[in-house]
Amino acid sequence: MRIRKKYLFYVLALVSSVTAALVSSVDATINALYIKNAVVLGLACFLVGVPLTFLIILTFSIPIGEKSLGGRVIDPSFKRVRMVRREELKYHVLAGLGNAIMTLGYFSLLAIFGDPSVVLPFSQVVILYLLIVESLTEKNIPTLVEVQSSVIVTFGAILGSISLSGTLSVEALLVVFFVVNPGWVLFTLYQRKLKLLKIDGRPNDSLNIRFWNVIFGCLFISLFVLFYDLFSGSSLFIETINAIIPHWNWVALTMFLTFFSYVLYIRALGLGKASVTQAVRASTIIFVIPFSLMLAYFGVIDYFSMNPVLLVIKLIGVILIVLGILSFALTLVKAYIFIRVKPGYSIVDIMNKIWDIHGVNRVVATTGPYDLVAKIHTRTLVKGYENIIRKLESIEGIAEYKWQSVLKEWEKI
Repeated sequence: MRIRKKYLFYVLALVSSVTAALVSSVDATINALYIKNAVVLGLACFLVGVPLTFLIILTFSIPIGEKSLGGRVIDPSFKRVRMVRREELKYHVLAGLGNAIMTLGYFSLLAIFGDPSVVLPFSQVVILYLLIVESLTEKNIPTLVEVQSSVIVTFGAILGSISLSGTLSVEALLVVFFVVNPGWVLFTLYQRKLKLLKIDGRPNDSLNIRFWNVIFGCLFISLFVLFYDLFSGSSLFIETINAIIPHWNWVALTMFLTFFSYVLYIRALGLGKASVTQAVRASTIIFVIPFSLMLAYFGVIDYFSMNPVLLVIKLIGVILIVLGILSFALTLVKAYIFIRVKPGYSIVDIMNKIWDIHGVNRVVATTGPYDLVAKIHTRTLVKGYENIIRKLESIEGIAEYKWQSVLKEWEKI
C-alpha cells in the first residue's frame, strides 16, 4: 500500500498518540488498584516487557513470501530480529538510559496525580527541550515557524495539565523538568538517530530498535533498583518479582500496547524532526481525556469536580495544541535542486559546501545531465528559497541549477 509521505508521518504520529493515551489509562488502573509503588511498577514493566517484546518481534519475523510478517504490516524495513550492530550500540545505550529515566519519572507522576489526563500534558513541555537541543546539535536550526508552533503546543500542554480538581504539585513540577523531560530528550533524539541509520544498506527498522531499547532500558532500571536496595537496605527488586506474579497479565497488557505505540512513534521520527514529531504526538493529551472520564466514572481514579473555569482553561489548552499541530502540518515545503558542476571542480568539495546550507536535508551525486541533487526542507518558502539560492550562487564551481518544488511524495506503509 502507498500513501503520501506527509500523510504517513501524521498517521503514524496520531495513531501512536491514541495508543499512548490508552496505555496511560491502563497504567493508571494498575497503579491505582494493584501496584502502587512507582519504582516497582516501572521495573515490573521492563522485566515483563523483555520476554514479551521478544515474542512479538519473533512472531513478526515469520517469513511470508519475500517479506516477513512485520515487514508487511508494520515496517517495510523489517526483515527479522537481529543482534545490535557496533555502529548503533552507543545510540541504544543512550536511548535505553533515557527510557529508564523517563519511565521512573512518568510512574512517579502517575503515583502523585493518578489522573492520566494530568500526567501526559506535563511531559509535552519536552518539545521546547528538543528545539533547544536540535538547535545546538543539528545542522537544521529550527525556523521561526517551528519555534512559534512549538511554543503554542507547549503552552497548550501546560494549560491542559491543570487538574480539573484544581491541584498543582511542586514535587510533580520538579519531576517533570528534571527527570521526565531530560530522559525523554535522550530517548527521542537517539531513537531518531537509530531510525536514520542504514543497516546492511537498508533503513533501520523500528521493531528491532524498540526491542533493544526495552532490553537496555531494563538493564539500566534494574541496576538502579539493585544499587538503591544495596545502599538503602530496601527490597524493591524482590517486591517487583512478587508484584509481577499475581498481576503479570495487566503488566503484559500495558507493555503489549506500549510496543505498538513506540514502534509507530519511531517510524514517525524517521520521517520528521524530533521536535515536530513530538509536537504532533502532543495530541495524546486530547485523546486521553475521555479515558480519564471513564476511569473516574468506574471509580478507578478520584472523581473531579466540573469547575467551569478549569474546564475552559483545559479547553483552551486543547485548542492551542490543535493550532500548533496544524501550523506544523501546513508550513513544510519540500523541493529538489538539480545541480551541474563545472569541469575541473571537486564533486566532494561542492557536496560539502551544499550540505552546509541551512535547509538542505540531503545531497547525492548522480549520473546523467546533472552531477548533484539536493533535497530541501523549509518552512518559509520565499525567505527559504532566497537564502538557499543566494548560498548556491556564492559557491564557486556550480555551473547550473534548477529548483523543482515537490507537490506530492509517496511512501510504502
